[in-house]
Amino acid sequence: MKNSMNKDAILIIEDDPEIQEMLCLAFAGEGWKLLQAKTGEEGISLLEKHGADCVILDIMLPGMDGFRALKRIRAETRWKGVPVILATAKGEEPDIVTGLELGADDYVVKPYSPRVLIARIRAALRRIEETGDSPAEKKLWQAGSLKIDALRHEASWESKALDLSATEFAMLLHFVSHPDIVFSRNQIIAAVHGPDYPVTDRSVDVQILALRKKLKRAGEMIETIRGVGYRFRKA
Repeated sequence: MKNSMNKDAILIIEDDPEIQEMLCLAFAGEGWKLLQAKTGEEGISLLEKHGADCVILDIMLPGMDGFRALKRIRAETRWKGVPVILATAKGEEPDIVTGLELGADDYVVKPYSPRVLIARIRAALRRIEETGDSPAEKKLWQAGSLKIDALRHEASWESKALDLSATEFAMLLHFVSHPDIVFSRNQIIAAVHGPDYPVTDRSVDVQILALRKKLKRAGEMIETIRGVGYRFRKA
């Protein structure tokens, strides 16, 4: 949700005042509207009142921690397209996997470079603004009972809306718009996030698994090609 000046709103949910100040200084030249919260509860309240175009979320928060706040955000249909980037000191694989399974679109591990975080936010905002994924900029896609409207950022199965995160939607759109082509994990991430994006194979597998679960029977159309990657088969 953008304000009347058409600025992207970035919600920072972080309890460390020094990190809050650092990010505000780093973001000063980006022209973004910044919303700041010190707790998960406060962040949810700001999101309800003002909306946001991207959320930067710490995990280790007082009261409602980041994982619980992420669950709350992903439980609301109105926020399903809002990218959530976890920015946390909890950089172990189990924590990262948990965050991705709960619907995070991205993660950065502390201590991180503000410039890297800015690049991640720009990429997330760019994915939301993009309306096509083919040379012809096609907007509507259908594979059996699976339908995707890239312009409205909506997907449905048998006329029932699918609750996908921004990254999950981008992955699905990439697969559906390139049927029967086998993509490596690196190629999938490059298509969704851009080239040279740091991510582990395990993270990609977790996101694909989460996408398959949300697609239910349609998830069978995303096939695993052992030793290579994944491909999308039309029903």
